[in-house]
Amino acid sequence: MPLPFVIAAVAAVAGVAGVGSGIHGGVKMKEANDTMKMAQSKQEAAINRFNRKNDATTALMDSIGKQELTILDSFDEFSDMIEKIQNRPAFKEYSKDGVDLPAYEAEELKKIAVGAGVLLGGVGGAAAGTAGGFAAAGATTSAVMALGTASTGTAISSLTGVAATNATLAALGGGSLAAGGGGMALGSAVLGGATLGIGLLVGGIIFNATGSHLSDKADEAYSQARRTEREVDKIVGYFDELTDAATKFLNSLTNVEKAYRDRLPILQRAVSGAGMVSWDDFTDEEKKTTENLVLLVGLLYKMCQINLVIKAEKEDELNKVNQTEIQKATENATKLLEQVKAA
Repeated sequence: MPLPFVIAAVAAVAGVAGVGSGIHGGVKMKEANDTMKMAQSKQEAAINRFNRKNDATTALMDSIGKQELTILDSFDEFSDMIEKIQNRPAFKEYSKDGVDLPAYEAEELKKIAVGAGVLLGGVGGAAAGTAGGFAAAGATTSAVMALGTASTGTAISSLTGVAATNATLAALGGGSLAAGGGGMALGSAVLGGATLGIGLLVGGIIFNATGSHLSDKADEAYSQARRTEREVDKIVGYFDELTDAATKFLNSLTNVEKAYRDRLPILQRAVSGAGMVSWDDFTDEEKKTTENLVLLVGLLYKMCQINLVIKAEKEDELNKVNQTEIQKATENATKLLEQVKAA
């Protein structure tokens, strides 16, 4: 075959091979592009699902935290009224049908009320989740912390607004950074908005799920997106469990608070306009109402002590919902409310 024809034949074969290679390359590029699109879709869907659940759970926990602080703040007025009653009986510890309540102590209630008032003054301007963090750690514990000393040496109870909240968060974080503690950042991380009081590990998972960029390699990006899905599944499962338990707790807390608020006016009328009033002058209804109020306050105090979340011992584990104490609190609330209504 003459050389020109040989060259032409080789060129033709090479052209066909080139076309085939081009088609194969095009198919691979399309597959890679499709994989990237699927990875991006999975990543965005997982992050959106997390954000929706996080926002809803944060709002629920915030509502519980604010309600608990409001209840504790009201104990100052309640103890003031009780202290006006002369010759009153000693309201001792209560134990019946598995319900154990502390004895009435005016000084303790006033102390808790002051701390709760400090925190209430600051949560309005604090980040979403701060009040929920107080509920997660136990509002009573947080209120006691608010009576501590800020890193400046100033009593936290003398601070107001966000300054008081920040100082308390710093205390909850193990002290100021200067003193070797985690400071406000750690307090916020443990109790604040992004982590909702569920610990540093969950904060890390959340950061990985929402802050990482997908690889520019299709297979690697898809693997990352699947990992994000699994991480979000764990967090959302935790949020679902926390939401269910917290909702039950909130319903019980609200029922007990209603019984408490409904009876307060009777005590207010009994002591109103008087510097001091004698227990002997109380009607039977007023005496029974006062005794029941002391029990309800004791129950509210204990309910606000409960940390709704238990911090995990290991850093690579999710924290746990405090199911045992939440269940016990709701059962105790039911028992005491039945007794109070029957009285």
